[in-house]
Amino acid sequence: MIKTVKTSPYNDQKMGTAGLRRKSKVVMQPNYVENFMQSIFNTIGSLNGKTFLLGGDGRFYNDIAIQKIIKMAAANGVSKLIIGQNGYVSTPAGSRIILKNKLNGGFVLSASHNPGGINGDFGIKYANETGGQIPSAVSDRIYQETQKISEYKIFEADDIKLDKIGRQKLGDMEIEIIDPLNDYVEMMENIFDFSALKKLFKSGFTMKFDAMNAVTGPYAVRIFEDILGAAKGSVINAKPLPDFGGLHPDPNLLYAKELLAIMNADNAPDFGAANDGDGDRNMILGKKFFVSPSDSLAILTDYYPIIPAYKNGIFGVAKSAATSTAVSRVAKAHDIGYYEVPTGWKYFVNLMDSNRITICGEESFGTGSSHIREKDGIWAVLFWLSIIAETGMSVEEIALDHWKKYGRSYYLRYDFDGLDTKAADSLMADLENKLPTLVGNHYGEYKITQARPFVYNDPVDHSSTKNGLIINFENGSRIVYRLSGTGSSGATLRVYLENYNRTDLKEDSHEMLEDLLEIAMEIAEITARTGKQHADVIT
Repeated sequence: MIKTVKTSPYNDQKMGTAGLRRKSKVVMQPNYVENFMQSIFNTIGSLNGKTFLLGGDGRFYNDIAIQKIIKMAAANGVSKLIIGQNGYVSTPAGSRIILKNKLNGGFVLSASHNPGGINGDFGIKYANETGGQIPSAVSDRIYQETQKISEYKIFEADDIKLDKIGRQKLGDMEIEIIDPLNDYVEMMENIFDFSALKKLFKSGFTMKFDAMNAVTGPYAVRIFEDILGAAKGSVINAKPLPDFGGLHPDPNLLYAKELLAIMNADNAPDFGAANDGDGDRNMILGKKFFVSPSDSLAILTDYYPIIPAYKNGIFGVAKSAATSTAVSRVAKAHDIGYYEVPTGWKYFVNLMDSNRITICGEESFGTGSSHIREKDGIWAVLFWLSIIAETGMSVEEIALDHWKKYGRSYYLRYDFDGLDTKAADSLMADLENKLPTLVGNHYGEYKITQARPFVYNDPVDHSSTKNGLIINFENGSRIVYRLSGTGSSGATLRVYLENYNRTDLKEDSHEMLEDLLEIAMEIAEITARTGKQHADVIT
């Protein structure tokens, strides 16, 4: 009943910052999923006695890949799989299930915020026993296995039915189908004051949550509507669909158009939020008002004492290097630890596990805390609702109050997508070589005081990681350049601009950053090297 199948390596199975992401049609090639999963199993070694989580965001090909992984796990000696009902589990909920049940790891099938469907993207995230991303050393070993794989093992059997909660067997392996919402909802109830949030909605407070036809729809309906009492229909696009209903499930101003239109209307609800494909990213909106992810991280950190789970204090806060410096000022005011790490949630995990930080976030619409080892979209929404319930202020009033206290970092990210990989690598290499010659240069009112690669020396495992290039100006402004590792094809150059201001607090971010954008494009020679005269995405 266990079959050994001969195979040949694919040369493109190196994981990025959050697992393996490829076009759906690439993953559908013969033995593609099998090669990758067998390489993981080979890297782990003995699987006897080990239990793993399995699920995904419901995107196209999830159902087929899940059945492959079930049969391969049984053939390779895994003792038990815990699987979300109908194959669903969000990334944050998966992390919680792994941590609470002390599992050996898990596989969440998602390409996060990338579009789905046969012409979209597919991904596999492999989490270790922390519930978080595996270290680079492990992903490197997996990649080495993918380059020499010659066979894989698979159990020959009918597909496993995943629609009913309960236990079943495949060979010697136990399979437990669970409600993927239960552990996650219980965790949220233990972090936040749900009674205060129920009073908020009972008072007539209104919200719209856009699940973007992705996996957090059922979680959001259960929490916001069924438990907290938000009006029915407060959660839109709540049913997970294989192609996300044609939506690009990235919660930003470009792709969450329906929610943005609702929140910009004259009769807008009090609060708006969206999650991405697998539920780890979030966007926060007020009436005709957008909160940048960098500001959101700073505001949440400032209000941590009002949350029951954090009332006795937090260890510290960390941000990715590309995220604005707003949260650094909050950390200083609260006298808590502060860290700046490369992009990639795995860099936060060491800091969490060593009790150096409690809250953390990235500029790419991801915030979270040490309650799990992943970013958590619904957690961020509940945190914001808690601040509103505590203060009685609107989203805009909360942000303006924060800026009056700390100053404002005008901040935007400019993505130049679909670049030739070699051209993008060459641009970054030449720019890095140019950095020492830039110090002291003037670009109008902007004088460069520092230009350097960002290098992170991990205080826990003492590893060293270089991630992006940073240019600092005398007036507190910054430019950060980085190549993204989350795409499924080509390269994406991301340029992050920040302009710090203590007096002009209500200006348009695009206008405040217009001059800095011209400088950034000139310094890196973006148009000459890529042909791009404008960014493809601005968030």
